[in-house]
Amino acid sequence: MTSTTNVTPALRTAATVARRTAWLAAALFWTAFAVLEGVNHGWLAGALALLFLLLPDLTFLVALDEAPRMAKGQLPPRAVPYYNAMHRALVPLALLVVYAFAPFAWPPAFAALCGWLAHISYDRAFGYGLRTTEGFQRG
Repeated sequence: MTSTTNVTPALRTAATVARRTAWLAAALFWTAFAVLEGVNHGWLAGALALLFLLLPDLTFLVALDEAPRMAKGQLPPRAVPYYNAMHRALVPLALLVVYAFAPFAWPPAFAALCGWLAHISYDRAFGYGLRTTEGFQRG
């Protein structure tokens, strides 16, 4: 078993590029699915997909009054639980599984989940992840 201290910087960089490329592929997949749902099911599906593509970053507004006092790149600690909850891929994936087995179908809900997953995937592809309790990006 290899320790993380024995990993060369080149290998770490290659792993980061591979991981971000996989997230970008997922982002493009979920974006295409959201657009397809919007085209097939009308304006409400498209509007909810767009709303949920943007919604996770609106958690910054929770503590907007504290933002001027934060360090560069730091999210106010009061907003961190909301930010992290909206940026965990397991939340929309679990809702997607529930939707798949639910006895009803409402395409705008599916489009919204696709938009939400696209947002999370784009964030991961561009190097943004969950935050520490102090509000900084996790290493």
